[in-house]
Amino acid sequence: MTELQDCIEMTVPAKPEYVGIVRLTVSGIANRVGYTYDDIEDIKVAMAEACTNVVEHAYQDEGSISIRFSVYQEYVEFKIADCGQEANVNALKKYRGPIQPDESIQDLKEGGLGLFLIETLMDDVEIKQEKGVAILMKKYLQKDGVAHGSDGFKATINENR
Repeated sequence: MTELQDCIEMTVPAKPEYVGIVRLTVSGIANRVGYTYDDIEDIKVAMAEACTNVVEHAYQDEGSISIRFSVYQEYVEFKIADCGQEANVNALKKYRGPIQPDESIQDLKEGGLGLFLIETLMDDVEIKQEKGVAILMKKYLQKDGVAHGSDGFKATINENR
């Protein structure tokens, strides 16, 4: 088991204008930990998507977003949680992406890319039903051109050679 090195927590109002603050915070933390520029950009997009989902879907009135950054030697776990409306987590897990294989192209919906983007950009993603909904995301650090993931090692392309 990997030992927790640092834990940073913050709570912001579930309002669109605070998503940028979360992006700035995660950018600073990811830079300090040692992520590549591309990984930092991926993390910022995934975090913004997760926060935007809370802003748009969790609360009818005012609420807050709880954010936790758990720093380990090989990765950082990012948690976005709300205490808003209950969501059907199984339905969220099933609906991943803009196109479903069993639907016609005429039924293509606008939006719905948030979870698809998050899963594409992050290494591990888990959605949990808590007091509201919690999204746990992991991004593994790359060392010497290799990302160390939960499945062992994943080769990466080094375009500088």
